[in-house]
Amino acid sequence: MQRIRTYIFLILTGVAAFTGCGLVDEDLSNCETDYRMDYELRLVADIKAEIETQLEVVTDQSVSQALNDFLSRIFLDKAYDVDLGFYDVVRDEAAGDSLRLHHETHVLEDNQTSFTLYIPIRDYRHLAVANLYRVGDLSFDNAELCHGARLSQLVRDTVPCHAAGLFTAREDLIINQETADQHFDVTLYMANSATALVVDTLGSGVRSIRAYAEGFATGLNLCDSTYVFDYSPVVRAETLPLENPGYYCFTTVNFPSRDSLTTTKADTDDSDTEKSLWRYYVYTEMPDGTITQTILGIHSPLEAGHLKIIEAKVQENGSVQPGDATIGVSVVLDWQDGYNVEVPLE
Repeated sequence: MQRIRTYIFLILTGVAAFTGCGLVDEDLSNCETDYRMDYELRLVADIKAEIETQLEVVTDQSVSQALNDFLSRIFLDKAYDVDLGFYDVVRDEAAGDSLRLHHETHVLEDNQTSFTLYIPIRDYRHLAVANLYRVGDLSFDNAELCHGARLSQLVRDTVPCHAAGLFTAREDLIINQETADQHFDVTLYMANSATALVVDTLGSGVRSIRAYAEGFATGLNLCDSTYVFDYSPVVRAETLPLENPGYYCFTTVNFPSRDSLTTTKADTDDSDTEKSLWRYYVYTEMPDGTITQTILGIHSPLEAGHLKIIEAKVQENGSVQPGDATIGVSVVLDWQDGYNVEVPLE
């Protein structure tokens, strides 16, 4: 899948905010001079063809339309808010890290793509986040430290899906003090991803289905774009409204999974689902009131900026059988809360 990118154009123009220094000076390093930074956001989200290709496997038209409507709100070409940090390029000895020297947040109006910043002339390490406040349930930890800055999933028993695509960037801004006008291109990459589980219930007689997913990162270090796996959050999958009552469609938006299995995990558990990179937990309520639990273990990584659609069929015993033979399946009939993971069935 093509990565979603956001381009930020930084046009630095000298302004009349000088204190005894000219625009062109033999040494501007000590001048208390601000630069005007025209900050333009241009989001490029050209993944329509990829979504359409994946949706071709979804045979029901109402499911395909509902997914397309949902995904268009996640893989979008709009920033709702931006958080901009400009950090010293030299580490502070006391802090043991580079300190944030300038910080701004902007909530963007409809179709707004540019705004103006005023920052002192110097070199910066620049970190940017778009849609942080739109996503929700994320905290921005250690934001005043360049290498310590991290986006973290809030710790809860179960976490909701991210409400929007999350974009981040890092860039070194080396200011040429001998010229008035400068231009920087800063590329923001999508930091979260999406999944969909399409379940065919025709002929099964099940009363209802709920789904959850787990195996995803809990945070992102902004300075080096590495993901953190402090714990394994259980993500509540959203159920999309469908016109066809014979199908369920569940979706999640979350951080990516690991790229590969850890040695410890692979060596200590022989279960095909436990050795998977990420999993769907599906709970089907049978006509007699019992619950069947199916764990679908996916062995291919869920990468940032990517979408994974899984199709499955409910069997007579309530188990869920995926169409993809590479997906591991573990079934517990007459499941009781507490067997595998504590998932609320409220």
